[in-house]
Amino acid sequence: MSRNLKYCRSILKKVSFDADLFQKELIKAYGALDFEERLELRNWAENYIRNKSQLSSTVLTDYGTITWG
Repeated sequence: MSRNLKYCRSILKKVSFDADLFQKELIKAYGALDFEERLELRNWAENYIRNKSQLSSTVLTDYGTITWG
């Protein structure tokens, strides 16, 4: 795992109390990472979101974009 990916995950964990802030940081993280790191982040985010009820409105699409339901 790259240093950038570790950093992005740590930021996302810290802001996970607020869905809007989580969304903003997740979008920024996608912009800062390469394709493989985005895939890793997407897998991590899907698992992380499942365990956080306050983030349940977050949906990651197949194209790496983020939508909110």
